[in-house]
Amino acid sequence: MKTLMHQHRTLCERAVDPMEIAAGLEAHGVTDRTAARFRHRDVFSLAEELYARVPRADAPPPALPAPGPVRRGRAVRVALHLLPGAVCAATVAAVAAAGRAPTPVPFTTAGGLPPQLVQTAVAAIGAGLVLLALRLCVRHGPLRARYPSARATGLWTCWLAGYALGGDWLLRQVLAGGPDLPPARPQLAIASALALTCAVVPAAWCAYWFAGRARRGLADSRFLTVFASGVRPLLLIATAMQLAALLALSAAADAIGGGADSGGGGGAGAAAAASALGVLLFLARLLARHGFPAAAAAGPAAAVALEAAALACVLAARLPGLEPLGRPVEVAVTHLGPSAVPAVACALPALGLLWYALRALTGASAHAPAPEEAPAPAPTPVPTEAARP
Repeated sequence: MKTLMHQHRTLCERAVDPMEIAAGLEAHGVTDRTAARFRHRDVFSLAEELYARVPRADAPPPALPAPGPVRRGRAVRVALHLLPGAVCAATVAAVAAAGRAPTPVPFTTAGGLPPQLVQTAVAAIGAGLVLLALRLCVRHGPLRARYPSARATGLWTCWLAGYALGGDWLLRQVLAGGPDLPPARPQLAIASALALTCAVVPAAWCAYWFAGRARRGLADSRFLTVFASGVRPLLLIATAMQLAALLALSAAADAIGGGADSGGGGGAGAAAAASALGVLLFLARLLARHGFPAAAAAGPAAAVALEAAALACVLAARLPGLEPLGRPVEVAVTHLGPSAVPAVACALPALGLLWYALRALTGASAHAPAPEEAPAPAPTPVPTEAARP
């Protein structure tokens, strides 16, 4: 026991309760079997003894924040998570208004810009603002990752968002022998874009709800198995709530748009594809939030690989002798529509991430305070000239 106390003295001195010591021990590989060697029933019991035997480091108690700034901070975070959906809706309205604007003499400098060019410029500016709003959302609040993620994760997310917006139109063009040059005007799934950007709010709430309930269960439980069995239903409930919110938002966006997306890709297929993508991104962000950035990047990367493989198979089928490669995609599009490809490509990695999360997020170390949330150690006083030898 003295050796264990010496190895983890810094952890025990800075811990504010036994649960923090239990999380740190589990992160260092201490399990219930290791605790049994020290005549304890589990890691929680061992952490309680370490907490009782190791004296606390001298540090001033953290000051309690005032209730006013906390309320203002929460209001700012709520408004921040509402921003992507609001910007996306404003962009859609601006693009529609630009398309209806009269142009007396098109394609001439004297009569003004053509409507297509104006719509393209408005859509590009709006897309940039939506991306900026989404970046702010994932850097603050419940969706903020514990550790910095790989740069490739942003590329995978941008691919998935771009495919959700225009992938169905591109797949139809490829299956029809295109894309033709000069390219036709792309048809975009506006309802899916609206649903996914508005789903940031329920995603943040579900992540906050899951983290709060899990930490409460960590404080109340005394066995790792009991804690794990209590976290699994919480994760399933949070995922189910996010899926229900995505389906409701997809149906509402499709109803508001009258089912007439720019790409004509509305309906149950587009709602299923958008919901699968939303659940995949939610689970990836939840894993990144609790300290599993590698798994969070693997899920979107797998979905990108499946979507790219579907397009590559259709293109490769044009070569002599490779016609069978494109038949599975052709059959799926013929019977289920082009949205079946992104729906399957996102649903399979989402199921894999859910299975992984049911194992990874049941450990105590996954719910320890993030490094930026942990209280900073007390500063070491600088010796004066008189105190120096």
